[in-house]
Amino acid sequence: MAGPLTGVRVVELAGLGPAPYGVMLLADLGADVVRVDRAPSDPADLGRLMAGCWRGRRSVAVNLKHDAGLQILLDLADGADVLVEGFRPGVAERLGFGPQVCLTRNPRLVYARMTGWGQDGPLSTAAGHDLNFLAVAGLLHGMGRADAPPPPLPGYVGDFGGGGAFLAIGVLAALLDRRRTGLGQVVDASVLDGAASLGSFVYGLTGLGEWTDEREANLSDGGCPFYDTYQTADGGYVAVGALEPRFYVEMLHGVGLDPAEWPQHDRTRWPALRSALTARFATSTRDEWARRFAGRDACVSPVLRLAEAPHHPHNVARGVFEEAAGRWQPAPAPRLSRTPLSAGRPAPRVGEHTAEVLVELGRTADDVARLRSIGTVEENCILDTGYRFSYAPEAARLRRRVRPTGR
Repeated sequence: MAGPLTGVRVVELAGLGPAPYGVMLLADLGADVVRVDRAPSDPADLGRLMAGCWRGRRSVAVNLKHDAGLQILLDLADGADVLVEGFRPGVAERLGFGPQVCLTRNPRLVYARMTGWGQDGPLSTAAGHDLNFLAVAGLLHGMGRADAPPPPLPGYVGDFGGGGAFLAIGVLAALLDRRRTGLGQVVDASVLDGAASLGSFVYGLTGLGEWTDEREANLSDGGCPFYDTYQTADGGYVAVGALEPRFYVEMLHGVGLDPAEWPQHDRTRWPALRSALTARFATSTRDEWARRFAGRDACVSPVLRLAEAPHHPHNVARGVFEEAAGRWQPAPAPRLSRTPLSAGRPAPRVGEHTAEVLVELGRTADDVARLRSIGTVEENCILDTGYRFSYAPEAARLRRRVRPTGR
C-alpha cells in the first residue's frame, strides 16, 4: 500500500545535518524525492556522513553555476510540491533559485529552508553546529554531570529533533494549508527554534519554581538516585527511571533493598541511596539484571550498544530496526494503520538517477550526453554513500580541506 504522501514530489538540495533527516521522514511517508547533488562531485565532501539519512531518494548531480544546470533545478521546482534547501540565508538567492523566483514560477510550491540560526537575526549568517544551537537555546547548560562541563551530544536533540523533525512538521502543515488556499509558502525551520521548543517542558517547570538551572539537581537530570544509570559487574550499565512511587518500590525490591528504610523523597538520604544502588548493581552483570527485572514494573532497562539494539527481543518483535544491504537502520516511524510507511529505495549513489530524471524533464538522450560532456551534470559518481568512511584520521584531513558550511 502507498504511503500517505504518495503523489507529493520533493526536490532536495543536498546538504548536511538536519535537512537530510527531515527529507528522509518525508520519503518514509511516501513522498517522491529527487536530491540535487553537487557537480562536479568532490571526494572530500563530508556529505557521505549523512548516508544514514539518505534513503528513499533518487539523485541527480548538477552544476548549479552553469545556466543549464540552474535551469534543470528550476524545471524540477516547477513540477514539485516541496523544495528543501539548507544553505545559509541568501545563498539560494545568489545562486538564482531563492523563494521569490521559485514561488513566482510555481505559486503552489512549499519552499522549506533549514538553517541553524534562522533566516534573520544577528547570528543568521554565522557558522554553527548542533552544540552551538543548544547552547544559545538555554538547553545545553542543564545537561550532564554537576562536576563536569556540559557534554557535546551526537545531534539527536538539536540537529534531528529540533531541526529535521520540525522541518518535516512545517512542510506537512504547509501542504495542508495549500489544500485550503491553493498557495504554497516559505517554511523557515531553524535548529535553534526547534530546540527551544523541545525545552518547553523544562522552561515551564522553571517558571513554576519546580526546576533549577543547575545540573544534577532535578528529578530527571540525574539529580535523584532513582532516575540515573548504574554500572554493572561486567562494565555495562542499567538505566533506572523509577520516578513514580510504585515503580520505585518495585525497583528497590528488585535490588534487595527495603522501601521502608529508603523514603523516596527524603533528599537527605539520596546520597546514601545512590551509594547503596551503586553497590548493588555492581554485584551482577547487565544481562543478569535485565533477567532479574523482566516482568517487573520497575522501570529498569539494560543500556544497549548500537550494535545490540536491533537484536533486543522487543525491538525484533516490533520491527524497530530493518536490515538493508547488510546494515541495520531504524525503521520508519510512526506507525500508520491504513497507509503504512516504508524505507523505500536505498541511499543512492551521487548522480545515480541523473539521466532518468532529465528524461522525465523532457531532455533527450543527446541532451543528457551534451550536458555531461560540458560538466553540467554527472552520472553514477564513484563517490558512494556507504558507511565505510573512517572519521579519524581521514575526517580530520578532510575537515582541513573543506570549509564548514554552518547552518
